[in-house]
Amino acid sequence: MAIDVLNPTPPNFKRVAGMDQVPPHVPKELIHSAGVTFGPEFLAAPHAFMAAMHDKYPPIYYDVSPYGNAWLAIKHDDALHILRNAEVFSNEGATPFPRDPDDYFYFIPQEIEPPQHRKYRNIVDPMFSPQGVMALEAQMRVLANELIDKVIDKGECDFTEAFGRPFPVTIFLRLMGLPVDMTDTFVEWAVALLHSNDRAIMGETMAKISVYLKSAIEDKKRNPDDGVVSRIAHAEIDGRPMSDKEIFGFVAFLFIGGLDTVFATLNNLWLWMAQNPDRRAEMIADPDNINAQVEELLRVHSVTFSGRTITRDFEMRGVQMKAGDKITCILPACNFDPDVFPNPTVVDFHRPKKIVLAFTVGVHSCMGAHLARLETKVAIQEWLKRIPDFSVKPGTQIEYRPGGVVGPHHLPLVW
Repeated sequence: MAIDVLNPTPPNFKRVAGMDQVPPHVPKELIHSAGVTFGPEFLAAPHAFMAAMHDKYPPIYYDVSPYGNAWLAIKHDDALHILRNAEVFSNEGATPFPRDPDDYFYFIPQEIEPPQHRKYRNIVDPMFSPQGVMALEAQMRVLANELIDKVIDKGECDFTEAFGRPFPVTIFLRLMGLPVDMTDTFVEWAVALLHSNDRAIMGETMAKISVYLKSAIEDKKRNPDDGVVSRIAHAEIDGRPMSDKEIFGFVAFLFIGGLDTVFATLNNLWLWMAQNPDRRAEMIADPDNINAQVEELLRVHSVTFSGRTITRDFEMRGVQMKAGDKITCILPACNFDPDVFPNPTVVDFHRPKKIVLAFTVGVHSCMGAHLARLETKVAIQEWLKRIPDFSVKPGTQIEYRPGGVVGPHHLPLVW
């Protein structure tokens, strides 16, 4: 949908939630309440739940939730079509974070469609490109070993606190040019925004983030450096300086997106490795296959979803959807699609190469995908080199928080 990026205005899409707000065009047989991201069955074993969706639900169905109704797509091919077709499936208003309607801004470039979208991505692409992130590899390995040094002789740690969080978040904050010593505060904000499922808490948290980031941006304007925030603060679009709201919306989107996803991914991967010593040994015995190992583990432990707003009436698999309807691609379920990945719940490090929807695809594919893959690769290599044998601490109950990023809340390990 056409938007004026210099004059942000809230979209007029009506937010619908609950059974009493199901639109009349939705067939009754397609209405379900699966509890994706928050239900007790989902939270008991999220990835097993999403793998089983192919046996329990239609490929496209209308999900009713107290947090917002939407069509859900669980097939790989459908997700590819949705994510690659920005004209019909728009990102405007698809980001769920609350914003002040009197001081509205767009999350950039996530909510900006082509051709403007590419102009924004070009500003930071050199830093997030394969070549750009490879320049960080040496410091990644140093950091990984520094974190391992702190716990290796103890014989145990809470992986989330000792490695899963500080490893990717430190790398990200350094790249952004933001203070690493504020990691705990930043992560606390990200958790409240992504996992509270409470609009009031989300709004309060967004306000705190806004105050901080606006101050940080002003500091970078006065004191430029080599970080992403500074690059955005001093960038131009079509020969003009970006407006304050453009700069803020760009920085805010990267800030929110960079604090939780790799953290959750590493938690998922280490839980799997701790529970599967034979497969872990297989990984160690075949170090040259590390890239395929990472990709397969990302497939079965994807952590995010991708929502869109439908811009015009559209039919998919015989399902009639209307302009203004919301649709969400359940990316982890798509990565368990048996039509694309035979025996999808089996971790197979020698699968034929297919598109893994861990970081979406299309013009809105995740800017941090190359960074996340390299972080995951380095983390696995350095950890297994020094702590090859580990398991979940006996008596541990693995718990998952509700919300749009899926990973264990805590992961106590012993070795």
